[in-house]
Amino acid sequence: MAELLAPAGNFSKLKTAFYFGADAAYIGGKDFSLRSFADNFTRDELERGIEYAHSAGKKVYVTANIFAKNADLSLMEDYFAFLYKAGADAAIISDSGVFYAAKKSAPGLKVHISTQANITNKYAAEFWKEQGADRIILARELSLSEIAEIHDFVPGIELEAFVHGAMCISYSGRCFLSDYLANRPGNRGECVQACRWKYSIRKSDELSDSGLLDVEEDDRGAYILNSKDLNMSAYLPQMEKAGISSFKIEGRMKSEYYLATVINAYRRCMDGGYSDVVERELTTAFHRDYTTAYAFGKNANTINYADSLAKGDCDYIGNVTGYENGCAKIEMRGRFKVGDVLEILAPHGGFSKSFVVKQAFTSSGEEVKDCKLVQEIYTVPCPYKLSAGDILRRRKGV
Repeated sequence: MAELLAPAGNFSKLKTAFYFGADAAYIGGKDFSLRSFADNFTRDELERGIEYAHSAGKKVYVTANIFAKNADLSLMEDYFAFLYKAGADAAIISDSGVFYAAKKSAPGLKVHISTQANITNKYAAEFWKEQGADRIILARELSLSEIAEIHDFVPGIELEAFVHGAMCISYSGRCFLSDYLANRPGNRGECVQACRWKYSIRKSDELSDSGLLDVEEDDRGAYILNSKDLNMSAYLPQMEKAGISSFKIEGRMKSEYYLATVINAYRRCMDGGYSDVVERELTTAFHRDYTTAYAFGKNANTINYADSLAKGDCDYIGNVTGYENGCAKIEMRGRFKVGDVLEILAPHGGFSKSFVVKQAFTSSGEEVKDCKLVQEIYTVPCPYKLSAGDILRRRKGV
């Protein structure tokens, strides 16, 4: 059975990922990670997160996938020694110099080669195996048939591939737009997603009053660099048959609600097969139009031309912190009112059931009709026994 691997940008998201069914999580420290705008983990938090994961029979992989400069390397050697001592299940690395530093300072630490290393062929996979890598995170540009060929050629190394989430317009993330336009280098963990912006182009004649004209392509809009989101939920058996042993979800900067929704859907898909329930779930959290990218060969339809806005069928209402005497305690994340219909997102039997909010009380016991204080703990009667960690949402238009 393949592993379900989820992102976690902080400790709370790590707990959410495991609660909703992830087998492993990839996280980043405060340094050396390609998602420096995520909360990320201090060294104390890394130790706590790894200990928490292992107590639940889960794994934690720590990203150190920047393209390092000389000044980074001595610090990284100390970092890898720390990760090994803390019990990290692997470090995720993209740079060959960083790989060398990891093997030098922590030879017992397993290493996964990041998708940023652009592994698109069997000889590259064989090379990293010979260097001592334990797993390869394949480039997103590969088809299933190409993956199968790599697996057949290098059977002794684990293969990991993305199955869901945001795609990058650049080749396996090797992009300089953010650095050029915002002075924030994506290859050092500071990407501002400049590819999602709406662009205009200057023209030497017929200038508008502003001197700018909108870029258009076949009347579909101006978002010419804006990729669709990957969704391989219907093809997990084919991916596993091709040799993938870890299904990776993108999103260390996504919300707890997004992670819970997507992880829950993929867990159900892996355990019970693809279904209408899974398909419906993956429309509830914010997403762009979906694509299978290059899984089945060349694909020219991977750009979201219409806009760069994410859409979703549900609003995130709150996290369940407890349940007693027929009432759920809800940490509010989205405004709701008496009379609203709330739906349950949970890994257990309460999943997708709904109930009407008939009463609501603040933490001080005051009865209210409008629950509008963010992170206030509201008590709401609920006919279903909920558990701490469950999430409540509201369908739009209901």
